[in-house]
Amino acid sequence: MDNPPPPLLLRPEALLLDFGGVVFQTRKRPDGRAAVARHLHGVLARAGHDVAVELLRGSLDAGLAALKDWKNAAGRRRTPEELDHRTIWVDFLASDLDARAREVLAGDAAGLLAAMSPLLSEHEVRPGVRDLLAAARDLGVRVGMVSNAHSGRSHRALVREAGLEEYFGVQVYSDEVGVRKPHPEMIRLAARALGTAPERCWYVGDTQDRDVVAGRRAGVGAVVLTRHHHTDTPPYPVRDRADAVLDTPEGLVSPLRNSHPVSAAPSPAPDHRSPAGGRPPGALLLDQGGVVVLSTPTPDAWNSFAGSVAERLGRVGYATTPDAVAALVREGRDRYRAWKAGHPDAGPIPEITPREFWHDMVGRDLPERARALLLAESAQLTLEYARSKSRAVPRHGVREVLEFCADRAIPVAIVSNTVCGRAAREELDRFGLDHLVGAHVYSDELGRRKPDPATVRAAVTALGVDPADCWFVGDKPWRDVAAAHAAGVGTAVVVRGGSADDDEIDAALTGPPERRPQHVIDQMHDLLGLWADTPLPLTPSST
Repeated sequence: MDNPPPPLLLRPEALLLDFGGVVFQTRKRPDGRAAVARHLHGVLARAGHDVAVELLRGSLDAGLAALKDWKNAAGRRRTPEELDHRTIWVDFLASDLDARAREVLAGDAAGLLAAMSPLLSEHEVRPGVRDLLAAARDLGVRVGMVSNAHSGRSHRALVREAGLEEYFGVQVYSDEVGVRKPHPEMIRLAARALGTAPERCWYVGDTQDRDVVAGRRAGVGAVVLTRHHHTDTPPYPVRDRADAVLDTPEGLVSPLRNSHPVSAAPSPAPDHRSPAGGRPPGALLLDQGGVVVLSTPTPDAWNSFAGSVAERLGRVGYATTPDAVAALVREGRDRYRAWKAGHPDAGPIPEITPREFWHDMVGRDLPERARALLLAESAQLTLEYARSKSRAVPRHGVREVLEFCADRAIPVAIVSNTVCGRAAREELDRFGLDHLVGAHVYSDELGRRKPDPATVRAAVTALGVDPADCWFVGDKPWRDVAAAHAAGVGTAVVVRGGSADDDEIDAALTGPPERRPQHVIDQMHDLLGLWADTPLPLTPSST
């Protein structure tokens, strides 16, 4: 490479390599599948099952074809997970065998996959790999392996047998860590293990749809491809491009040796200070209940909903009454609260699905036919349940705030824990506010609930803004403010009159920093005063 591209001029702290197509050249053995079928025949025979080799070969062919389709589809996903060893046998390689054979093979799933890999393919170290590893060692560049694999065990053995193990500081295989490329976490994990960051690494792979995309998503300093079987024929068009494409790893030795060392200065920490008074935000994030709308219970609608559910249960042969349904839903809500309490704020905070709520919590003690009805109707029941609980009206000043943002091209997102995002959207549509909101993040649709910062991060990503430039307005310090601060939002605001009472809000002003808002307002239009550099005093309520 006479003129390396700019990313290859700076020496990396770590060199991350794919296994097949980079470190090893693989070639399918002509009799590989037949050898695997014979091996499986022997395994099953020891368990007392005489399954014809021809039948096993047919199942293997079908399973490998299905696995190829699955891997191609997984390559299109943002964060694909890897199949576990048992699933590979039960759902792919042996799915059409009888239950006895499937269970025998699944019982030694990992061992069989490890044995299968060398039977199917020959593995040979690619030209230039040993020189590349030696150059990395001479220059003090750490080396890691990052590879999709159904058997990391087999890959590790091949690396060891080739005499290459001592060069690798870490080996990351998808079946061992649970995710697969193009999930960027595999590259990030390898970088962390080597004491560096992706932006100070070069990543070398052989596929566009998995390796190049994974490298770009992880933010590596340079992405290089070494041509192998499918480098130039991805299964579908790929937008991302490598910084360099080489015929073999030999072509990377010279650029690495001639690269210029750079100091690994730490990146500056993001500035999460609030915007100065008088400057509108870069984006506005709003909770819905208690902020955009205020709700009052609607007992008549609730009783009608309970009657509708009782009628549906009766049609499938489970006789009940509206009062009994109401009691079931109350018990389900209590179980839901206990379920939420079992997920502490320190980790990911999941949201329950409609299926879980109606089948597992509301219908837990019902006969199977009733539970089946609730499961099948769970999405519709959730919508009707949300509609029946209360009647919402827009908060005073909300329309003015949203129109102010629209006039100044300030993007707006809703970030709300909600029973039903569809019902929440209906509210905005009914009030004529939906055209003023650019993005929606509802917990039942995301699968995470505040104070999990994933909710706020999803909105920030959707709007394409820096969280430090955002303002988040909620009504609960322990939920909304905590989520905003954890996501790096610059300014958190609490509006009175929602779910939290004044005493709870006042306590938050001197409470833990993660729940402490920068501003407390009485009404939504008070935001306009803050943005006009006439901020209201941050004082406890006089009520």
